[in-house]
Amino acid sequence: MSDLKLARTRPLSALIFASRWLQLPLYLGLIVAQVVYVYQFWTELVHLVQLTTLRNISETEIMLIVLGLIDVVMIANLLVMVIIGGYETFVSRLKLEKHPDQPEWLSHVNASVLKVKLATAIIGISSIHLLKTFINAEQLAEKVIMWQVIIHITFVLSALAIAATDRLLPSAPSHKHPAAGG
Repeated sequence: MSDLKLARTRPLSALIFASRWLQLPLYLGLIVAQVVYVYQFWTELVHLVQLTTLRNISETEIMLIVLGLIDVVMIANLLVMVIIGGYETFVSRLKLEKHPDQPEWLSHVNASVLKVKLATAIIGISSIHLLKTFINAEQLAEKVIMWQVIIHITFVLSALAIAATDRLLPSAPSHKHPAAGG
């Protein structure tokens, strides 16, 4: 009886396992979003160059535009982590073991590590936004600044909670790539 039950569940198990490939269009969509961010970066960079050649702009204006560029780069980095780490963790291995450009963090990625890295990246992005806010504080309402600080602190506390929870839970073995010595 148990063999018959197992035979009936195998196609279902195979279907459930194969359903992970439904995430592929999501990762491809994130690659398209990354292309949009590359375009935005170059548009803002050209704008900065044009402003500095056409007129004398203040250091504060330059700093705000450069912080915007850094923000775009950090979001693009976040996209790379989600695309590569998520695909490797949830869909299929990328088989980059011998590739010279394999990201170091990929050798020990799992869902828990990915969550902590994402939370840290979000804090970095939020920090850039907050710095832009502080630089431009005289032009913003106090309530806007207050809410941005509260949101940033919430991100920091959330990241700390994720990291603490990760340390408290029993360690799940991360998949190690042979090139990483594991």
